[in-house]
Amino acid sequence: QVQLVESGGGLVQAGGSLRLSCAASGRIVRAYALGWFRQAPGKEREFVATISRSGRSTSYADSVKGRFTISRDNAKNTGFLQMNSLKPEDTAVYYCAAGASYTNTYYYEYDYWGQGTQVTVSS
Repeated sequence: QVQLVESGGGLVQAGGSLRLSCAASGRIVRAYALGWFRQAPGKEREFVATISRSGRSTSYADSVKGRFTISRDNAKNTGFLQMNSLKPEDTAVYYCAAGASYTNTYYYEYDYWGQGTQVTVSS
């Protein structure tokens, strides 16, 4: 079992930045790829970014490419999502997830989930 806890969400103006953290406990998190997903009201949960077990490989949704950066610190069992140049359309609950491969971009391919953290971007 892996327990994931997100933090770092909040309210920010358009153009601003936030850094989300995902603290993992339980089984060693470096055994898993980490992913970030988001869900806006009335919409399906969508892929944002993923990172491989080692941290050497990453993948991003086109909508965030160039603005968001995913990273991880396996020594601290923690993942991160740096979000820059935020837009109102980035408003959503952001979820951290752990799964088998960073190439997986569908939410149902991930085994463990955090409770989510709200990100609100005002215009």
